[in-house]
Amino acid sequence: MRGFLTYHSCRAITMSQAQRTATVERNTRETQIRVSINLDGTGQFDCTTGVPFLDHMLEQVARHGLIDMQIMSKGDLEIDDHHTVEDLGITLGQAFNKALDRKGIRRYGHAYVPLDEALSRVVIDFSGRPGLEFHVPFTRAVVGGFDVDLFREFFQGFVNHALVTLHVDTLRGINTHHQIETVYKAFGRALRMAMELDPRSAGVVPSTKGSL
Repeated sequence: MRGFLTYHSCRAITMSQAQRTATVERNTRETQIRVSINLDGTGQFDCTTGVPFLDHMLEQVARHGLIDMQIMSKGDLEIDDHHTVEDLGITLGQAFNKALDRKGIRRYGHAYVPLDEALSRVVIDFSGRPGLEFHVPFTRAVVGGFDVDLFREFFQGFVNHALVTLHVDTLRGINTHHQIETVYKAFGRALRMAMELDPRSAGVVPSTKGSL
């Protein structure tokens, strides 16, 4: 991963459909990001974004989704975290879209995850259409030095570029850290379910339209 910030093009994408892996690089005047994923991994995680609380949440996705994930990011954090968080969602979404052949997958995934008093539900559809419903009544505006409003920006960037429909609901919770962590754990579990290959529909697109 070292030295990845020296780029020769605005964006380079490589992938292997057979292995369901992808690497995406995104470079703007605000951020330089590289994401590598293996959808059929074991949850290995290596991440340096400069936003520690977001790193902690992304590790939940990798671990509970059994997705190997390497992320390197350099952004204008001296301004605030907004550009980095949004662009990470965009780049991760691009990687998922490139890595995933939607033939033969279950397509839909859902998960309820509790953490002490908090409970969240995440439902995802690899529909080929971006859509986000995000209903998380945060009890604090900042946790771990992080502006929690930015989590919606992360998921909006993800769905726009992964081309998925995503519903995120926190059903109860008092501790903001718990609320957010249940969301990211449930997101990982829902991804894992939706991306799983269904042996009964091998090679078939799970849609009456014949494409997603």
